[in-house]
Amino acid sequence: MGILDGKTILVAGVTMDSSIGFATAKVAQEQGATVLISNFGRALGITRRIAKRLPETPAVLELDVTDDDHLAGLADQVREHAGADAHLDGVVHSIAYGNPETLLGGKFLGGPWSDVAQALQVSAYSLKSLTMAAKPLMPEGGSVVGLTFDATVSWPAYDWMGVAKAALESTSRYLARELGAEGIRVNLVSAGPLKTLAAKAIPGFEDLEALWSTRAPLGWDNTDHAPTAKAVCALLSDLFPATTGEIVHVDGGFHATGA
Repeated sequence: MGILDGKTILVAGVTMDSSIGFATAKVAQEQGATVLISNFGRALGITRRIAKRLPETPAVLELDVTDDDHLAGLADQVREHAGADAHLDGVVHSIAYGNPETLLGGKFLGGPWSDVAQALQVSAYSLKSLTMAAKPLMPEGGSVVGLTFDATVSWPAYDWMGVAKAALESTSRYLARELGAEGIRVNLVSAGPLKTLAAKAIPGFEDLEALWSTRAPLGWDNTDHAPTAKAVCALLSDLFPATTGEIVHVDGGFHATGA
């Protein structure tokens, strides 16, 4: 028996098999969940190919979280693949974007508003958009889990994406406040630096990664996505029924150490 037996989970934003979203989908399936994954545009074809590498090939939905029509049609897409009486017990927000040419790698002071606005919409506001699109299918006890990178401090190279993550963290708290009365939990997992497609797009990210080699008490393997995925799945399960508005750190303990 798995901790997600009988649950249907949507993992939004799966592109490559090196992503946290992919690792989460894999662990969720291993824990008994029926999993749906999503992407959009040119990446959708890649996602459909990558989906075949999971233990069971999941349905792949087309979902752009900045497109109102896509969001309005999410419930119908889920019903199409999971049946007329389908429900979503959990949603994973594995979505972020900031233009690396203008917003990352030491470009904070020059970041143009148009690109900053896009980063905030895709990386933070979309948590609210996705949650509300999924809400008609979410029963009491439903769980929304997003992914962040500690936004309580500034980081080298992370620049405007750090600001977007701060907005994401605040958005999750307000969603937790608004949806708690309906029994829906909203939490985030703050992972240490991991080798992902998104990380490769950040100039100078390797300098940030190097900090973990000496300061994480438990050590840190930046190629191992499983610990983060397991934390996400634990929050999706019924093991944390009274936890919401929380940020769970999966970073080898780095966040708790000084110099």
